[in-house]
Amino acid sequence: MKREDEIARVTLTGSVVNLLLVGLKAVAGVAGHSAAMVSDAVHSLSDFVTDIVVLVFVRISARPQDESHDYGHGKFETLATLLIGLALAAAAVAIVVSGAVKFARWLQGEDLPAPGKLALWAALVSIVVKELLFQYTRIKGKRLDSGALKANAWHHRSDALSSIGAAIGIGGAIILGDRWTVLDPLASIVVGAMLVKVAWDLLGPSFGELTESSLPAETEREMLDAICSVPGVEDPHNLRTRRIGNRVAAEVHIRLDGSLSLEEAHEKASEVERRFKERFGAQSHIIVHMEPIKRQ
Repeated sequence: MKREDEIARVTLTGSVVNLLLVGLKAVAGVAGHSAAMVSDAVHSLSDFVTDIVVLVFVRISARPQDESHDYGHGKFETLATLLIGLALAAAAVAIVVSGAVKFARWLQGEDLPAPGKLALWAALVSIVVKELLFQYTRIKGKRLDSGALKANAWHHRSDALSSIGAAIGIGGAIILGDRWTVLDPLASIVVGAMLVKVAWDLLGPSFGELTESSLPAETEREMLDAICSVPGVEDPHNLRTRRIGNRVAAEVHIRLDGSLSLEEAHEKASEVERRFKERFGAQSHIIVHMEPIKRQ
C-alpha cells in the first residue's frame, strides 16, 4: 500500500470516530446541561475538520515534482500540520472564553444548571475511544514518518485529556451537589488551557519548516559524517539544510584533489549523494559543489 493511501486510511478511521463522538457529546452536553461536554464536542468537531484537512493535503504532498514544484509537494503536509495547530488553537481559545464567561456569571450570583449523568458517561466513553485512537495514529505516524499524522495523533490525545477534565468537572458537580456546579465551567477552562499548550507545540515546528529553518545541529553533524565517509572528500563546509515535508534537503561545498579528472571528481560527488541518500532516505535532496585542493 502506498504511503499516502495508508495515511488516508488511518485518517479516515479517525474522522469516522470523531464524527460519532461529535454527535454523542453534543447530545449529552445539551441534554445534560454541561458546558464542559459542549466544549468537548467542539473539540471533537475540530478533530473531524482537521482529519479532512489531512486527507486533502497529504494527497497533494504525495505528488511528484513538476514544473511548478521542483522539490516536490512535501510542504503541503507541513501546511496541513500548521492548519491543524491553528484549528486546535482556535478551539482552545473558544473553550476558555466560554468557560470564563460562565464562571463570571457564577461569581455574580447566577445559578448554573447541574450537569446530568449522561454527560459524565459520554466523557468516559470519549476518554477510552480517543486514547485508543491516539495510540493507533501515533504508531502509524512514526512508521510512515508523517508529520501530519503525528500532529493528528496528538489532537486525539488532547481530546482524551479534555474529556478527562470534563469528566472530573461533571463528576464533581454531580457528586458534590448544586453548590459545586461551577466545577463544570472551570473544567472547560482547564481543558482549553491544555489545548493551547498542545497547539503551541504543533505550530512551532510547522512555522520553522515553512520559514526554511535549519535542521537540528545533531542532524547536520550526521550529514557531515556521511559526507566525510567518502574517501578523498575533505573539508565539507557551507552546509545549508532544511526540511521538505518528511524529506530533508541540503547543499554543501566539498574539497577534492585538484589533479582529479572531471569524471573522477563527478564520481566522488555521486558517491557523496549516494551515501547521503542511504542515511536520510531515497527521497532526500543534496546539492554538492566541488572545490579543488591545489597540492604543493
